[in-house]
Amino acid sequence: MLLLTFAALASTASADCTRAFLKTAAADYLAAQTSGKPFTFTKNAGSNFTYLENNVALSPNATNSTLAYPLKVDYNYSIYDTVRCATFTEIVAAKDPHPYIIHTRIEYGQDNGKAHLLEAVVTDRGDWLFNATSALQYITAESWPHIPKEKQETREYLQKIGDLYFDRFGNKSVVIPWGLPCYRVEGGLYANGTMNNATGICEQAMPSTIIVPYRRYVVDEEAGVVDVFVGFPGLDRTQGKDSMPDSHLMRVEEHKIKFMHTASACVVPGCGEFDPDDPFKDT
Repeated sequence: MLLLTFAALASTASADCTRAFLKTAAADYLAAQTSGKPFTFTKNAGSNFTYLENNVALSPNATNSTLAYPLKVDYNYSIYDTVRCATFTEIVAAKDPHPYIIHTRIEYGQDNGKAHLLEAVVTDRGDWLFNATSALQYITAESWPHIPKEKQETREYLQKIGDLYFDRFGNKSVVIPWGLPCYRVEGGLYANGTMNNATGICEQAMPSTIIVPYRRYVVDEEAGVVDVFVGFPGLDRTQGKDSMPDSHLMRVEEHKIKFMHTASACVVPGCGEFDPDDPFKDT
């Protein structure tokens, strides 16, 4: 696994990165994935380009590379981080013969603006709460319009929201700013939380002993969205370098989390089967 290299890979950014550039770059990635022709994207990759699927380094052209598989995409959504010079793209392929939900984070800025890192959380049958049909149904019913300029959060606040969510897994005193109501699509499991009038917290069972490391961000103030890639310990009953590849996409409205989509790839057999006593039992 290459989790220890993420900090170095994620530390570079370009001062000349534009939203228009990132939109074109994300479109190239999507075209490569739908056609199964990685060169559509990799032609603009740098000489030091790293391609990761679920934390495993692959050649984009390898037979086991998802990018080399022509995927029927039913839904896609991208955000653009002009400070990190990074994109995030969510893909739901429910009607493909091989259904997938994929979250992809790409960094640019080295080697004259070329891509230097693509990391994808690729989920399919057997992964955590996976159900592409259900995910497609609920995600496409949501509305995520751009946030008016006067209502946009700072990128620092959006990143803080992502950190508060993951900090809560290790500390039950952390308060997550949930909206009223909140909507989560976790893999394919749907939950819409209502506000508890006594506590002001959108109800969700969470543990309080799990430290979530390896956080990598894509922040888009115009969209009001932050995505966080992490290595999630506990769900696979392991720690450290073998932690579960995970991505949480969060839409923030009026300072609070309104929508959330997750993708979590199991690294040991059987973790996709929900166990109410492990690890989500609060302590």
